[in-house]
Amino acid sequence: MADYTIEEKDGFTVLGIGTELTSDYTDFAGINKEKVDFWQTVQEDGTLDTLKAIAINDYIFAVNEAVNNKMMHYAGVMTEESLPEASRVIQFPKGDYLVVKGEAKTSDELHLTLTGIAFGEALAAVNDYAYVGGPNAAVVMGERNGVVFGEMWIPVVKK
Repeated sequence: MADYTIEEKDGFTVLGIGTELTSDYTDFAGINKEKVDFWQTVQEDGTLDTLKAIAINDYIFAVNEAVNNKMMHYAGVMTEESLPEASRVIQFPKGDYLVVKGEAKTSDELHLTLTGIAFGEALAAVNDYAYVGGPNAAVVMGERNGVVFGEMWIPVVKK
């Protein structure tokens, strides 16, 4: 059984550096490979460190958002600052969120696991709420005892 709740969150902003996902939206293996490759690149080229340097907390966001009919994926942080290389300021609305908690050996594994549980199990189980679009994010919140932990945040509305 998935560990999930519905929580009200204040609106917040994430500054993201992203990539367009070009796999078909039903090609989960292709999408996951694109995401893993993207995260490997931003970790190796210093992009993630640049974002972390201006963050207001330790949270690292893996944001999924449809923009102009394109599937976009971003590495992001909460910040009040901007960067010339940032590709998007992502607004998350105030309201209810489906929150799925989890842990994994790596950040990549956590992103994929939380996304799979959230969209494959938890959303179907919350009968009183629906996801109607907008950005969603897997949030790496920290590490303890060699395990990465975090949450998936999906904005939902009451049916």
